[in-house]
Amino acid sequence: MSSVGADTTKKDIPTIAIVIPVYNGGDSFRRCLASLRQSQSQPEELIVVADGDSDGSWHVAETFGAQVIRLPGNKGPARARNVGAQVARSDILFFIDADITLHPDTISKVRRQFQEFPRLSALIGSYDDEPGARNFLSQYKNLFHHYTHQTSSETASTFWGACGAVRRTAFIAVGGFDEGYRQPCIEDIELGYRLIQQGNSIRLCKEIQVKHLKCWKMRSLLKAEIFYRSLPWTRLLLKIRHFKADLILNHTSRLSVVMVYLLAFSLMASFWQVTWLLLASSLSLGLLILNVRVYRFFINKRGWLFTLQVVPWHWFYFAYGGAAFAYSVIAHCLDQWRQKVLPHTQGIRQSP
Repeated sequence: MSSVGADTTKKDIPTIAIVIPVYNGGDSFRRCLASLRQSQSQPEELIVVADGDSDGSWHVAETFGAQVIRLPGNKGPARARNVGAQVARSDILFFIDADITLHPDTISKVRRQFQEFPRLSALIGSYDDEPGARNFLSQYKNLFHHYTHQTSSETASTFWGACGAVRRTAFIAVGGFDEGYRQPCIEDIELGYRLIQQGNSIRLCKEIQVKHLKCWKMRSLLKAEIFYRSLPWTRLLLKIRHFKADLILNHTSRLSVVMVYLLAFSLMASFWQVTWLLLASSLSLGLLILNVRVYRFFINKRGWLFTLQVVPWHWFYFAYGGAAFAYSVIAHCLDQWRQKVLPHTQGIRQSP
């Protein structure tokens, strides 16, 4: 659908509907709405979908003048975003999460992109380099996310629900978010793939930034990274056979995964043969060199001491990401084998 928006002239100013799904948003949600009030440019519509919240987030949204839709139970952000999109009437659907704050010029920049590029179907932004939560894991995770977007190609192949805008016509044409994803998962990534498959264009606009307020702890981070990100994303990639080297799927990350596992093997082997430590040292040096741009970024942003803490977490990230990928591939292959072999075997058993 590369023709979406083709009838829009450069002089047209697109209207924007901001859609926010919220479930017990707390203080972060209040800060999100306050940042909207301070924006240089205001949206034509502000739609908040209270996804079965029990902390009065819906009432907070009303005090900020939002159009509030209350769902009876928590059914996930995919469903909530779709409900919000259904009532929107603006040209652009700008989806944001309830735990981010916008910069004063964020909405203006989104509007300008769609005005200047009439054939642009969707865009995504980036987290800024000043995360809201101050603990190490929150700073590391959100800064790493910022780095990933800031160093990736502007031609994107995925969507991003935390800060992503799409023409309403294109969104409706592909059927919106897949509501089969009941948790904050990869529903935005999957939507992006469908947009691309139908000929739409998605641009990564690095200058469009928002601040992430979420406080990550070890348990919540690993749960989200493994069960809500790595595993379902790999299953999706295997299903659609899409392995484009962008964002976290770049060649450096893939090689780093292999090297991390070789490093772990060589360290274990060194208990029986000390010479394996030579290989372990070489692999460690190789990983540092291979990812030197990442570590230079963290040094510039937070200094040497912070970066020394980043390195083991970064390597651990490659380890559990690689394990999740391998698990998903094996499970996929077994499913394929069962589909081919079991019906044939059952047919033999049932024959006289």
